[in-house]
Amino acid sequence: MYIRLTTTFLAAILLLNMNATAQDKDNDKPKHTKTLSVGSNGITVEKDEVKTKESKITLKFGAVDLGLNSLQDKTDYNSAAAKAFLNVPDKFRNESLFDLRTGKSWNVNVWPVLLGWTPLCNDKQQIVIGTGVGIQMYNFRFNKNITYINEVTPEVYIDTVRSFTKNKLTVSYLSIPLMLNFKTKAGSKTWIVYGVGVTGGYRIASRNKQVTLEDGKQKNNNKYNLNDFNACVTAEFGLDDYFRLFASYQLTPLHENALVQHPLSIGIRFGGI
Repeated sequence: MYIRLTTTFLAAILLLNMNATAQDKDNDKPKHTKTLSVGSNGITVEKDEVKTKESKITLKFGAVDLGLNSLQDKTDYNSAAAKAFLNVPDKFRNESLFDLRTGKSWNVNVWPVLLGWTPLCNDKQQIVIGTGVGIQMYNFRFNKNITYINEVTPEVYIDTVRSFTKNKLTVSYLSIPLMLNFKTKAGSKTWIVYGVGVTGGYRIASRNKQVTLEDGKQKNNNKYNLNDFNACVTAEFGLDDYFRLFASYQLTPLHENALVQHPLSIGIRFGGI
């Protein structure tokens, strides 16, 4: 489902950005005014070039991030809180319990609206401050048959009965980014873009999705001891209007207590301020 939505949204973004780029190029072309003068040579008409002023405010209709997730685990697995949350045999109480299938643990971020302000803009350098609103989606695909439950108290246990073909935890946040980007001209029409920023988000959904031979597909939505708020530091680098590489590290722990895990995502960004 995420792939379909992302593909559709990405196609829409590319069309919108192509139109916006074409309009920008038209705006960059110098406009002409005609001047009528009378002199010794008779009546003459001269053309004067008038340079258009570039707008300080930029509105973009979206960007999409596609990245791979990992978990930076700083948990003290000997703590009382960790032992209470992890209902697993002692030999599994370590960070390998949450080993991810790296190639299948995706980070998908969708930014429908982005707004940029350019306080500095010349022929060689630009500075852009950007913000907007979007959704960050983390998919953690686990190697082990761990299951999140939230009954009397939230806990994690290992299912030794069913045969798993898919087991993942999905966490989604409604997020607001704040970016400081720099653009340096590297060619006649090529700009190198690089920048850093932060995002703040609120958890709007969390789901443990599992597929087993015995029960088929099951989806369970719950809080699972996950933090309601997150804060990330981000960075990006690439060629403007072509592609950007991004990295995002979540400063706040994924869970409220017991586990100290910080998502790290690296991938490619389509669009942006």
